[in-house]
Amino acid sequence: MAHNLRNRRWYRYLSHFCRVSFALAFLVSGFFKAIDPWGTILVVKNYLVAYDITLPEWVVTIFSIWLCGAELMMGCMLLFKVRIRMVSVFSVLSMTFFTILTFLSATFIPVEDCGCFGEMWKLTPWQSFAKNLVLLPMALCFWYRYRPDRIFAFSKLEFFLMCFFFTAAMSVGTYCYYHLPIMDLLPYKVGTNIAEEMESARTKQSSEEVVLVYRNTRTGRVREFSINDKAWHNDKRWEWVETRVESDEDGVEPMILEFYISNQEGEKTAELLAMEEKLYMLCVMDFERVTDKIKERFAAVERYAEQNGGRVIYLTPEHLPANAPVPLYNIDAKTMKTMLRADYGLVELERGVITGKYNYRDIPY
Repeated sequence: MAHNLRNRRWYRYLSHFCRVSFALAFLVSGFFKAIDPWGTILVVKNYLVAYDITLPEWVVTIFSIWLCGAELMMGCMLLFKVRIRMVSVFSVLSMTFFTILTFLSATFIPVEDCGCFGEMWKLTPWQSFAKNLVLLPMALCFWYRYRPDRIFAFSKLEFFLMCFFFTAAMSVGTYCYYHLPIMDLLPYKVGTNIAEEMESARTKQSSEEVVLVYRNTRTGRVREFSINDKAWHNDKRWEWVETRVESDEDGVEPMILEFYISNQEGEKTAELLAMEEKLYMLCVMDFERVTDKIKERFAAVERYAEQNGGRVIYLTPEHLPANAPVPLYNIDAKTMKTMLRADYGLVELERGVITGKYNYRDIPY
């Protein structure tokens, strides 16, 4: 009976439809995650925090890049019918896992953003769960259709295509991790007038409050801070969990409202955005991990700014020392990673407009 079902015309058409639809969903999802591996890293960290799991930073990074690439690779293999039997097994297993995970995110262990389509398309936990409820039966459909095939019976062409898709998919994520996303889908893209965007966002919300959620690295307890509270300016003690904008109105929380820069004297956001001279903001996630190469790149920016009448400041989520030899300013860790997908790099502002963004490896000066 099962053999007859697999050979019926309508079932073959249904299986073909499910395979192509599933492949396209994975291609879109994998591509928009692969071009922004830093976003996937943040999502994975959110899940680890929610489940109280601690992993080394390098493990999270490698896993996130692999996850993006694996999804993109599976989509390519399904679309071009490369070892469908093998890929269908992974499709069913992965969709079963993510269906359970998104159900838990929507119910018992809340995680605000699943990161299913990167920054291209934001889904709520329930929307992610509903999406997976559609994709899981599709995976089961084409898995059952190709179940009689051998899993590892690769032809030479299939083996070549699998290696090609793997290399291409992992290369996209790796390149974007070491440089910047090839497509910037975040609110701080080049050409954005930050002050105008903040004002526009405020007019859409009757009231809002930026809340920073951090976890104590010693006790593991989670605590909420207001944006004006200086206690979170200690990267050794507090680990960022999330930043949210609480509003009396429903709707998408505009990330642009989270842009807040301060120093020992207090908030400096408006002052810096209104500067007439060009502003070179050097972003540093951790000063203790700054290498000689990074120092050389940053020194080149300082020399260039001095020669061309610009101003250089350093942005960091770390605690600000009382007598720093360079102009240091605080910024929330998530806001910095939203503005610049790198631990170390440069953001250029001209009268509040972003005119350039660079990973430290690509600084042109």
